[in-house]
Amino acid sequence: MDAAEIHAGRERWQRRYDAARKRDADFTTLSGVAVDPVYGPPEGAAYPGFERIGWPGEFPYTRGLYPTGYRGRTWTIRQFAGFGNARQTNERYKMILAAGGGGLSVAFDMPTLMGRDSDEPESLGEVGHCGVAIDSAADMDVLFEGIPLQDVTTSMTISGPAVPVFCMYLVAAERQGANLRDLDGTLQTDIFKEYIAQKEWLFAPEPHLRLIGDLMEYCAAEIPKYKPLSVSGYHIREAGSTAAQELAYTLADGFGYVELGLSRGLDVNQFAPGLSFFFDAHVDFFEEIAKFRAARRIWARHLRDDYGATSEKALWLKFHTQTAGVSLTAQQPVNNVVRTAIEALSAVLGGTNSLHTNALDETLALPTDESAEIALRTQQVIMEETGVVNVADPLGGSWYVEALTDRIEAEAEEIFARIRELGHDGSITAGILRGIEDGWFTAHIAEAAFAYQQALEKGDKKVVGVNAHNSTLAKELEILRVSHEVEQVQRRELAARKTDRDGVRVKAALERMVAVARTGENMIPAMLDAVRAEATLGEICGVLKSEWGIYREPPRF
Repeated sequence: MDAAEIHAGRERWQRRYDAARKRDADFTTLSGVAVDPVYGPPEGAAYPGFERIGWPGEFPYTRGLYPTGYRGRTWTIRQFAGFGNARQTNERYKMILAAGGGGLSVAFDMPTLMGRDSDEPESLGEVGHCGVAIDSAADMDVLFEGIPLQDVTTSMTISGPAVPVFCMYLVAAERQGANLRDLDGTLQTDIFKEYIAQKEWLFAPEPHLRLIGDLMEYCAAEIPKYKPLSVSGYHIREAGSTAAQELAYTLADGFGYVELGLSRGLDVNQFAPGLSFFFDAHVDFFEEIAKFRAARRIWARHLRDDYGATSEKALWLKFHTQTAGVSLTAQQPVNNVVRTAIEALSAVLGGTNSLHTNALDETLALPTDESAEIALRTQQVIMEETGVVNVADPLGGSWYVEALTDRIEAEAEEIFARIRELGHDGSITAGILRGIEDGWFTAHIAEAAFAYQQALEKGDKKVVGVNAHNSTLAKELEILRVSHEVEQVQRRELAARKTDRDGVRVKAALERMVAVARTGENMIPAMLDAVRAEATLGEICGVLKSEWGIYREPPRF
């Protein structure tokens, strides 16, 4: 790009920056030196390829979505939490919000994630252990008691039974008197990554996509602020993928959901802003920053060129980041504070929109109040003390970071081409479905995970406290233990709830939902009626399993 074009771009950025709202904050260094809100090539200098880097707030968004960077608004501190029953988790949420958390992120227990009630035989011993138990809308009422849902953004990490759980959230909001059109937050709902990595599905892909399409339509019409899909790369990376695989598989899944929305006749400029993303921030600092920058650039280009998006917000890739759980070690766990801080800083320098920082003890158990506070304070130290919020994309133009960004982008494009080749019609969706059926994704993730493990065991890759610097003075940690009484109490409350409700109304509502499932009608209103009648998650998912069957992964050798 020649000097005149660069100068014109800087002037465009300056006009947008001047017109944007900025925080009332000190944007100087620790020594009191004023810094510019963005940096670029020297005045009068040419910079070949600068159109791929650009300025914050304009296509291709490599340097961020907003001309102000974090001077306009910092990222949302959204700590992932959930354990035991709804009352216990409600207390943790209130603690997080009182300590400065900007939004809530719900972790569900394994029975809930699998669409089962707490009293089912398969749930025995799992209730409340890896998240909060939610059996019906009554639990959701307790979970958010004293927390006005109309005023708090809420993220829910659940995919297989995401739609009925979301309906429970909507009913809880209704009972609070909220205007549903004002609700804001994110539902994960990403079923593709379940078949690729996490394996928490209920049905075959097609019925899940039917429900997701219904949800996209319903939210677009009734709850325009809410994001019905958070396309998740986090679990793909945690399963052992490389950074480029995480990026490519995640964005391919996102393209698949764009194709789903278009197949429903939705306007890409209206529904695309409702898609958000969820990435892992691993411990290789610069590689992660490059991954986040490449993600925005790839998404904007494909949405514009392949899917016809024309509005700015439809081209924006908004993403939440969580530090890498798989990087945490049970050995010398206090070292995890350092790992988490480095990973969080990479997410911030990569321009994340919201962030969760893992607690030091999460490789051993759910976090204690103390470790959860340390994780929260990690974000606040980065935000308030380091000065990294003063400048948009401060590493932009770094030879190393730009080369890494280009390399990861090129690797991702090669993977997109392979996925399209897998399908029968050249679409991303067909390629994803064929890749799931053939085990293509899981095989490539397994190869990457095996290669890393070999490097670790040979000592080529180092993990402090595991295969390097093993001696320690650290003492054993006190960890959070969820009492078996949580499960007993949850089962008793569920039994009482089933006794007290109108069984005839529940039965009729479930039958109506199944009848709608056999038509092309949107299923969300019928599911909401079942939830209002206090039908349980297990009952809703159970009748749909009877209708659609249960998906079982084909054996592979």
